[in-house]
Amino acid sequence: MESGHVTTPFGRRSMSLGMLASQMAAREIEPGASIDKWKLYRWLCEARPLLGITDRALSVLNALLSFYPHNELAEDNGLIVFPSNAQLSLRAHGMAEQTIRRHLTALIETGLLVRKDSANGKRYAHKGRSGEISEAFGFSLAPLLARAAEIESLAAEVVTDRLHLQRLRERLTVCRRDITKLIETALEVGVDGDWQAMTAMLKSILARLPRQPNASQVEDVLRELDLLRQEIVNTLQMQVKVTKLSANACQNERHIQNSHSDSISELEPRFETKPGANIAKNYDLHAEPEGERRSHGRRHGNVAETVSSVARGMNAEPGLKTFPLGLVLQACPQIIDYGPAGAISNWRDLMNAAVVARTMLGVSPSAFQEACSILGPENAATVVACILEKGGHVSSAGGYLRDLTRRAERGEFAIGPMLMALVRLNGPMARRTG
Repeated sequence: MESGHVTTPFGRRSMSLGMLASQMAAREIEPGASIDKWKLYRWLCEARPLLGITDRALSVLNALLSFYPHNELAEDNGLIVFPSNAQLSLRAHGMAEQTIRRHLTALIETGLLVRKDSANGKRYAHKGRSGEISEAFGFSLAPLLARAAEIESLAAEVVTDRLHLQRLRERLTVCRRDITKLIETALEVGVDGDWQAMTAMLKSILARLPRQPNASQVEDVLRELDLLRQEIVNTLQMQVKVTKLSANACQNERHIQNSHSDSISELEPRFETKPGANIAKNYDLHAEPEGERRSHGRRHGNVAETVSSVARGMNAEPGLKTFPLGLVLQACPQIIDYGPAGAISNWRDLMNAAVVARTMLGVSPSAFQEACSILGPENAATVVACILEKGGHVSSAGGYLRDLTRRAERGEFAIGPMLMALVRLNGPMARRTG
């Protein structure tokens, strides 16, 4: 302070212990101390939440600092500024004078300014013969210089807390994304688990977050989401292990079964890229004329002869087999209801019906397109018809189709055994024995 005595406010404004404490603190400036006023102002902007001041009050303080003639706040330069409210209004972007007075009071109450009033309450300065200011009345910036270290520390704390909250929110976003995508994967593949309950739990946990959460609230939610994510990962890891064990068992079983070439239901021929290879020589004796297939619908020859022909075709030469349309319709009669006008008379009708059935089963277009590119359009339509026939035995039709497509790409799956099992289940012989 410029004087060692206490100053009291002019007029009806009363003195308070807070004002007295601010004046006492303003005297505790270390000799030779100085600080860049705009750097100090940036610290004030950062520390604003902890200081309890508004952005409008900071705008008024910015205007006051602009009246200080030096960049460095120091006692040697004097710490009193004495602009009128009209001048402050101009530099505070036209803020009303009543609003300026209110924010000046707030800055004084928070201990950032000290009022040094003259005898008549006006703000002015006495100057000597040489033009230097001998005494000034207005607002003292001494509290800012005295509290510079404290303000810097508060600003650093706010910045640290803000970065910590930002990192927590990033981790929360990643964790929420992981849980959502893992649940989607589990539902698509058909992994056993109460995934609807886990989805509801995710929503319940996130609903507890307020619109503007603090670091503690985000940490609590993140801790629960981490546990939920770990539970989902453990479930999927167990499924991966079971799948690997199942694949190893199937490989060993196929190795043993290759020594029994007369086993029809267990031997699976490998696929090649061109559909329909060598199919004519296996089915010429039993295939029906095109006109007869259009007129008879579901009646397609003797089942025993067709089964024998399929068995000979499967054992004769490995390849991607396109089975007769009559056999497909005999094994999967439900697909006929999805054909044009409720009938299927050729392969184009079957493929159109498969597209309709795919939508009903919930199979994604990408899964069906992948099956068509690997199995061929006819065989992809046949597989969809088989999945439709299995009905409630398949929990996720899309995941099941993708799995069969990948196995077919590796040469580990053939349509023959699936089709023959459905023939035995739905064919005339099964109805007679039933």
